[in-house]
Amino acid sequence: MNIPATTEFELGVCYYPEHWPEELWADDYRRMVETGFTIIRIAEFAWSFFEPEEGVFQFDLFDRAIGLAHSYGLKVILGTPTATPPAWLTERYPEVLNVTYDGVTLQHGMRRHYNYSSPKYRELCARITAQLAQHYGTHPGVVGWQIDNELNCEINVFYSESDHLAFREWVQAKYGTLEKLNEAWGTVFWNQTYNSWSQVFLPRPTPSFNQPNPHQALDEKRFISDNTISFARIQADIIRRLAPSQWVTTNGLFGHLDSHELTDEHLDFFSYDSYPQFSSIYYDAGEADPLQDRNWSLSLSVVRSVSPNFCIMEQQSGPGGWVNRMDMPSPKPGQMRLWTYQSIAHGADKLLYFRWRTATVGNEIYWHGLNDYHNQPNRRVREAARIGRELAEAGKHIAGTRSQADIAILRDYDNEWDGEYDVWYGPFMWQSNKEWFKALQKRHIPNDVIYMRSKTTLEDLIPYQVLVYPHPAILSDETASLLDQYVQQGGKLIFGCRTGYKDTRGHCYMRPFPGAAKDLCGITVEEFTMVKGTRLPTSIRWGNASGTLTGADAFNDVLQVEAATVEVMGTYASDYYAGKPAVTRNRRGKGEVWYYGAVFNAEAALQIIDSLSLESPAADWLELPGEVELQIRKNENASYAFLLNYSEEPAALQIRHRKTDLLTGEAISGSYSLEGFGVLVLY
Repeated sequence: MNIPATTEFELGVCYYPEHWPEELWADDYRRMVETGFTIIRIAEFAWSFFEPEEGVFQFDLFDRAIGLAHSYGLKVILGTPTATPPAWLTERYPEVLNVTYDGVTLQHGMRRHYNYSSPKYRELCARITAQLAQHYGTHPGVVGWQIDNELNCEINVFYSESDHLAFREWVQAKYGTLEKLNEAWGTVFWNQTYNSWSQVFLPRPTPSFNQPNPHQALDEKRFISDNTISFARIQADIIRRLAPSQWVTTNGLFGHLDSHELTDEHLDFFSYDSYPQFSSIYYDAGEADPLQDRNWSLSLSVVRSVSPNFCIMEQQSGPGGWVNRMDMPSPKPGQMRLWTYQSIAHGADKLLYFRWRTATVGNEIYWHGLNDYHNQPNRRVREAARIGRELAEAGKHIAGTRSQADIAILRDYDNEWDGEYDVWYGPFMWQSNKEWFKALQKRHIPNDVIYMRSKTTLEDLIPYQVLVYPHPAILSDETASLLDQYVQQGGKLIFGCRTGYKDTRGHCYMRPFPGAAKDLCGITVEEFTMVKGTRLPTSIRWGNASGTLTGADAFNDVLQVEAATVEVMGTYASDYYAGKPAVTRNRRGKGEVWYYGAVFNAEAALQIIDSLSLESPAADWLELPGEVELQIRKNENASYAFLLNYSEEPAALQIRHRKTDLLTGEAISGSYSLEGFGVLVLY
């Protein structure tokens, strides 16, 4: 692969020359360069401009746009335009359209209205990609490619006839025989047994509230991921053959897609679209003490697990929203800069703002870019120019460094996908991930996110002192063995309730809970219950009879000690199982395994953090208030501490060792007031 050297930070913007009169282009490019931009992304929605009718190709408009950008010293990322098939295509080949679960065909008029399985769509996507790669594969202004745009965004399920046929081929390849398929899907239940491959489909509407077989539903998600990756592979292979000196990426992180596998197999690095205000819209409803835009750092940690150094292909630069949804307010002065450095602190080496100028037509007329419709100077452009000046020098030092953490939150795709359907543990994972992140943020302890995969090795895990795997209901014996190796050599592993009772097919083990994790934890689950409905909230008492009380949320595993190496760290303080073990620690080899019998909240996570004596990596030289995030990027030569103030008010810092701010060159020590939404990068 053509992984680019990371000696220079790239700052840029998304641009749509086809949206604007050509006489604006030169002035736009000139002002981009003056703002400090070095790179632009174009053309990801421009299929009709390249192929206005089937088999007729033209490049004049983008030849001029790219040539002019190159003359101003701007590098170009070229998007393959396959996220928005043209009207002539969907009219002539309606089989390329996506179909809903209920059988409704999704029509032309928005975007992502196609399916990945249609042979005709794959053929036409391959052809337009080949035409573009042949034409621009040696262009000195084009440095890289974005495949499609936001794979599985908008919709991540597919039920066209082509999808049903492709799924049938996929399960045939996976299982080989109907006997093995029936076993894997547990079709003996409710007489679902298949005796012909022609009877096998993706999930379809059923009488039981449209609820499919859960094992079939898990395989559906695996199929969608594999199918999406195979669709991307077509374009990646063509670009690598015809444009071998240019890199390949795509922008994600969307559902039903193994972004790690996609990146490993077909990309030079992963890209992400960073909109921190989404956190407030989608994640913080009804939450006490919400993290709001700071919560986006957890999403960026996930991106970093895919690609340690990544590209932000779209960075929020203004108020956001479509005509009918996502009505986000304007960033306050300093917030756009804060969000920019939030992305950089977590591993971005390239960052492009969305977009240069706000669209005057279409669904995104309120998805504001740097420039407003009137094209006159504004606060956001001035803020971007400040960032451009800072990164012109600081970016040389930051690029190529990697984020550092001693604790990781573990996830895996099987549990994410199975948990979409399984309400007995699926929602718990998201709550516990967020609550652990919140607790770590309060103590200024950076964390990574690690996805457990078949490729994961002990070498991937041992850099971390602590691993938190909140609710892995699906846990294979092989994964449990790997985690045991991690513990035996000195690692600390933390599980939550509902751990280890399913195999990779989604079948429940006929073993005492926590199934595959039983020996690791040294306990069994005596009984369990949801905490909901008419039940009163439950609580856990830590330590002795006068110990701290924390909530035991959502689900309670009542534990029974099975090994002499187990210590009870907390007991239930309420309900009929009051006094029973709720939290245990098992000394195993040189390490230890914790089992927490409920869904985590930040207070419970803090109890464990304190018991493990975890502290901030900057504790010896830095005191921070709660509203400031600490993130560290380093290499063998230098370490950079990013301090990000998410409050509108100044934050009081104590810096005990003399440091220098990379962004200003200012020497800092002692008491320091960090402005509202302010940023320091100290070394």
